[in-house]
Amino acid sequence: MEEALVIYPAALVGHIVPFIELCKHILTHKPSLSIHIFLTITPRFNTSTISHCTTTIPSITFHYLPNLVTPSSNPNPLFENIHINTQNLHEALLSISKTHTIKALIFDLFCFHSLTVASKLKIPAYCFFTCSASALALFLHTPTIHNNTEKSLIELNTCIHIPGVPPVPSRDMPEPMLERGSEVYEIFHQFSLLMSKLEGVIVNTFEALEPRSLKAISDGLCVPNGPTPPIYCVGPLLASNKETKTELDECLSWLNSQPSKSVVFLCFGSMGVFSIEQLYEMANGLERSGQRFMWVVRNPTRGQSEKQNNDSFRLDSLLPEGFLDRTRDRGLVVKDWAPQVEVLNHDSVGGFVTHCGWNSVLEAVCAGVPMVAWPLYAEQRFNRVVLVKEMGVALWMRESNESGFVTASEVEERVRELMESETSELIRERVMVAKDKAKATSSTKGGSSIVALTKLIQSWES
Repeated sequence: MEEALVIYPAALVGHIVPFIELCKHILTHKPSLSIHIFLTITPRFNTSTISHCTTTIPSITFHYLPNLVTPSSNPNPLFENIHINTQNLHEALLSISKTHTIKALIFDLFCFHSLTVASKLKIPAYCFFTCSASALALFLHTPTIHNNTEKSLIELNTCIHIPGVPPVPSRDMPEPMLERGSEVYEIFHQFSLLMSKLEGVIVNTFEALEPRSLKAISDGLCVPNGPTPPIYCVGPLLASNKETKTELDECLSWLNSQPSKSVVFLCFGSMGVFSIEQLYEMANGLERSGQRFMWVVRNPTRGQSEKQNNDSFRLDSLLPEGFLDRTRDRGLVVKDWAPQVEVLNHDSVGGFVTHCGWNSVLEAVCAGVPMVAWPLYAEQRFNRVVLVKEMGVALWMRESNESGFVTASEVEERVRELMESETSELIRERVMVAKDKAKATSSTKGGSSIVALTKLIQSWES
């Protein structure tokens, strides 16, 4: 029978994109495979990536599980949809197994319930960890952290010590870990206890970027009382924005007219939305900085109606009066979307203000662009600690209060520091070294990520 892989990502843009890139890389090494990707579609998910994949890669087939839970009926619809679809996934795998030999199930951290299905059907199970190796070290160490305190981390005023990672202030730990006893906390804690049952963990990183955390993991320091599954670092897995969009031409055309390394790019991911008050502070800070900039602005009310689209708001209604006119000669404000990979790799871009999503971090590293770290949600505050304290490739954006609000003065200072200071030159040197290592690890014969991917595929044959 034909050999197949089953892939089960969380239906979030920041997860589905690296999953698809992983599939592409696997097919490069083993083109005979048939790949089946299962999704529960949520309202926030953009299907253009799926459509492009479907039309260009016939070896990949998408299957859709029922989307039975909405935000109005459950505060965590993503997790609940995945949970209640366990039986549907089981039946779907049984159906595929009638015509294919399933070599492995590769699932998202959020989809850990599928481990039970894989175990029942005796299918080798792997987790694709779409965050950093440092975050994986934390995740593997979660049971130890859980046993060492009875309080919620958000209640503590201390640093959390994780093998291979700089000390992390407790309030900067990933959001799902802050409230002990919450539904999301319990989900993550439960799966962290099941990690030893995996055939392996695939990570979207490369060895030279996170050597200390990877060594701690491989030495068993993160799981002191049990086995650590094999780790396969196959990154960086990046996607390029190849769709034909007006914004692509507009952004690159404007950048072509700017001096080399003169533009700071501000972009905050597919879910990065600010209040109008915060947008005002950002605009004032950018204007006072005197720096050239490209800024992607999303509608603060985005998500309140599924009928909203990219053209449903006016920039001049969100920003200070006259801001667009006053900065027209040195700034470009883009509504909702920009071709981030292409922008970061443009010669005119000299800095990146980012929400610290791991995909964006890898894109900046591979483009050799230094960063200002402005986290918004999920594990991004944790990522900031790693980027600034461990890797030294970013500056720390300082919030003025616990809500995360950032003043215009802070925006002004950090943007100037990023583009003008001696500190930024040191950061730029480090990120350029990382860029060269990233290229070597995935494009040079014997590169560590190529070797890891080969070992991963070989593990399915054993």
